[in-house]
Amino acid sequence: MKQIQTDKAPAAVGPYSQAVVSHGLVYTSGQIAIDPVTNTVKGTTITEQTEQIMKNLKAVLEEASSGFDLAVKTTCFLADMNDFAAFNEVYGKYFTSLPARSCVAVKTLPKGVLAEVEVIAEVADYSY
Repeated sequence: MKQIQTDKAPAAVGPYSQAVVSHGLVYTSGQIAIDPVTNTVKGTTITEQTEQIMKNLKAVLEEASSGFDLAVKTTCFLADMNDFAAFNEVYGKYFTSLPARSCVAVKTLPKGVLAEVEVIAEVADYSY
């Protein structure tokens, strides 16, 4: 097992890693709309926050030698299901390979953000 850490995504704020690679798969921790430079929430709308989430996921996946095109499963958490259509529009620009997905509404998310996304993806250079 290999822990993944990049300065291009928000640092873990607890006893966990940004991601872990195990047996050819990368498992990301949930990413929210935190700008890794300012360590503050970026954006006030679901569209703005989802764009930042995707930037953070991209950085973590790339550090693990993976990418959106290698995603096999995502789990998405929304603070309000009324944001689903706008969230889905941004999400669809990045996950064009159509991985399996769960999307649920939750009562609250860290820092009062509107969404959180975690990914399981293949690692590009893994030998099977």
